[in-house]
Amino acid sequence: MLTLRPLRLDDEAAFRAGHEQMAAEEFPFGFALEPDTPWDDYVRMVAGWPCGVNLREGWVPNTFLVADVDGQLVGRVSIRHELNDFLRDEGGHIGYGVLPGYRRRGYATEILRQALVVARSVGVDRVLITCDDDNAGSIRAIEACGASWTPSARPSLARPRSAATASTKTGARSQPARSCSRSARRTSRRCAPVSASM
Repeated sequence: MLTLRPLRLDDEAAFRAGHEQMAAEEFPFGFALEPDTPWDDYVRMVAGWPCGVNLREGWVPNTFLVADVDGQLVGRVSIRHELNDFLRDEGGHIGYGVLPGYRRRGYATEILRQALVVARSVGVDRVLITCDDDNAGSIRAIEACGASWTPSARPSLARPRSAATASTKTGARSQPARSCSRSARRTSRRCAPVSASM
């Protein structure tokens, strides 16, 4: 059973290995993770992101979780509590990735399903999700979570991308994300009413 959870100190070897695997595909797995970053510092830094602490310039508060299946890290997700101009065009509210050895097992769909619950818990009612037009697996996961497609954000992007919106009002259950004193209720300007059925 897949569980989304915060990073732990004992995740270092698996997470760094996953970070290297995804770097080979030019996918940012561990945001702001450098080879010389002490692991305990990184775990503390990521733990502050939901409350807007330790964010790099231009970043928004977000909940960063790993996907765990029976003690194995299979992927990760970043749930942004609000959108800035870049995220409205390219990143959306939810960014996720599944490690190469664990693809085509339904994990992307489950990561996204649980991420919608976390997004709802931090006050996001509608989410914007984007993916590359040639990413069939992500397209299937997004559709399986009840999203509706909108036109591509910008034709000038290096890779054609599609955008979808989904409601976070579902019957899905997950552990709520750690909450902060402030609640963000930002959504994409391109969101249309959508009913997610899961």
